[in-house]
Amino acid sequence: MYAVTKQDGQCLAAADVCKTPAPPAPPVPLPYPNIAMPMMGDPATEKVFITGMPALTMASKITISSGDEAGVAGGVASAKQMGPAEFTQGSMTVSLEGNMAVRLGDPTKHNDGNAIGSVLAPSQNIVMIMS
Repeated sequence: MYAVTKQDGQCLAAADVCKTPAPPAPPVPLPYPNIAMPMMGDPATEKVFITGMPALTMASKITISSGDEAGVAGGVASAKQMGPAEFTQGSMTVSLEGNMAVRLGDPTKHNDGNAIGSVLAPSQNIVMIMS
């Protein structure tokens, strides 16, 4: 699949269950879509560029995710709102600067582990990592 870079793309988790205020009752757990943008990934590669942009690896973390803003009481598992997203799997055979390269379709965890998702929109559509 296509390599993930800081150029563009999107990671999505369909059900980030967060506690949402429902006054006068206590907060109610509701699912929200959670979106993380690879262009906010850090650290990216310093010497490897794909289509002119730094690549992301398993060491990269997307510092903020969005979509669960209404769940102000935090996620049911992480107790956080708009927490970071991380890549949980990468290429077993391709490494960039010593870390596994991440690709379109690789799984992610969002809101500090509160939701599971994947890379759904490509950062670029030229360089493919086929392993």
